Amino acid sequence: MAAAAVRYLRSAEARTAAVEPVEALPRPELRCVGEDERAPVDQAEFRRVLGNFATGVTVITAPAAKDDGLAAPAGFACQSFSSLSLDPPLVAFMVGRTSTTWPRLARAGVFCVNVLAADQGGLCRGFAVSGADKFAGVAYDAAPATGSPRLTGAAAWIDCAIHAVHTGGDHLIVVGRVAALGTSLEDSAPLLFHRGRFGELSP
Repeated sequence: MAAAAVRYLRSAEARTAAVEPVEALPRPELRCVGEDERAPVDQAEFRRVLGNFATGVTVITAPAAKDDGLAAPAGFACQSFSSLSLDPPLVAFMVGRTSTTWPRLARAGVFCVNVLAADQGGLCRGFAVSGADKFAGVAYDAAPATGSPRLTGAAAWIDCAIHAVHTGGDHLIVVGRVAALGTSLEDSAPLLFHRGRFGELSP
């Protein structure tokens, strides 16, 4: 049964290989969460406990879409990034449903994940600010497949097209299909985030 499933998925992949990149996705409609849907978990306690899970830090970027109305590219700091699938190559990140940057990424239909190096904490803070010109003074070039900003000095980059978007409570789960990827620096130490603070690996 598993072998049959793999054969089916590969045949479906072959049929869709020539399809154009996915269309930009509209911003989802938001709704209030009913009282009967709320878990008996204090939000502050939820954040405190989950903060014990150390993560890497990324900046998700996208080029300005033709219908965006803004000439500048889009980007935001994101620690909720993960690899997802090897065949096909998929990654995922989570973004708040009220994010003002997400609609711009959705309209672009593509994005680049910039895995930040240990010395890029300041860069991360700049991309975590809402409403500012996040790319002011930031060096980058165009990622090869999508043209999304590839930040200079990042430890690694993953160039993607939006593959699927799923709802997850007050966040969206964005799945990207990898078109190109690479590392920028040899043996670069990653930027880490733990208990609300940046850190790095020690020998």
